[in-house]
Amino acid sequence: MKKGTFLQGFYAAWQGIVYTVKTQRNMRIHLAVVLIVISGGYFLEVSTYEWLVLLLIMTIVLIAEIINTAVEATMDFLTDQYHPLAKIAKDTAAGAVLLAAVSSVVIGIIIFYDKVYNLFKSLF
Repeated sequence: MKKGTFLQGFYAAWQGIVYTVKTQRNMRIHLAVVLIVISGGYFLEVSTYEWLVLLLIMTIVLIAEIINTAVEATMDFLTDQYHPLAKIAKDTAAGAVLLAAVSSVVIGIIIFYDKVYNLFKSLF
């Protein structure tokens, strides 16, 4: 494999992110949820520490989705036939995304529940 410049490495990484956004519906869903969470966090004035936790877990979900895409592409490259090991690779990568996403929902509930409850309580 040919070595590139430092900036070419960043460009290649960016291309990987763009590919994932363009081709993976779930990545677009994750990004939409990220925008909603950021808007909600701004509107509900989450604390600095809550922002840190939210940003960390959102980043973990996005990273997991990118890695899942890489695993799926690798398995598809290696074989176009069913293979039990390819299935395990794809399923475990998808499981990592699911675990990250479910964890992010739980964390979001913990951070936003009281804020949303108090908002509705003050409105009604």
